Amino acid sequence: MRFVLAVAAVIVRDDRVLAMRRSSAKDAGAGLWETVSGRVEADEAPLDAIAREVREETGLVVAIDPRPIDAYTARRGDAPMAVVVYRAAHVSGEVVRSDEHDDHAWWTAAEFRSQSTLTRLADAIDAALTTPGAWPGAPSGVASAPGGARS
Repeated sequence: MRFVLAVAAVIVRDDRVLAMRRSSAKDAGAGLWETVSGRVEADEAPLDAIAREVREETGLVVAIDPRPIDAYTARRGDAPMAVVVYRAAHVSGEVVRSDEHDDHAWWTAAEFRSQSTLTRLADAIDAALTTPGAWPGAPSGVASAPGGARS
C-alpha cells in the first residue's frame, strides 16, 4: 500500500467556488462533488502539481496562492492520503472539463457544503473565501476580507 500525496485547489470567481463532480467512470469517489484535485507525481512540487491539475482538469487560467490554506489526512480507498489545499483566483477562461469530471458549477460555500460529503474540503472553502489579503501575483480584486470585500 502506497501513501498518496494529493493537492486540491479552491478556485474563486466572484465569491463563488468551482465545484466539480467526479465522473462515474472514476475508480474512487464516482459522483462526488469536489474541487480540482489530483495526485502529486514523483519529484513534483505540490504547487507545480496543482497548477498542472488545474490546467488538465479545467483549462482555466488562475493565479494560485503559494501558501496552502489547509492540509489534512484522508483515505483514497485503502491508501492513506494527505491533501494540501490551495486557493486560486480565476483570471480568465471558461471551464473545459477533462474526462475526470462530468459536471461543474460555480457555487457559494453554503451550496458546496450542502452538495458534498467532503466536510474538511468545505471548511477549506470557507477559509479560502475569508482569508484576508491578496498574495504575490494575485489579480487585483481578489477577496481581501471576510464577506468578500475587495481590495
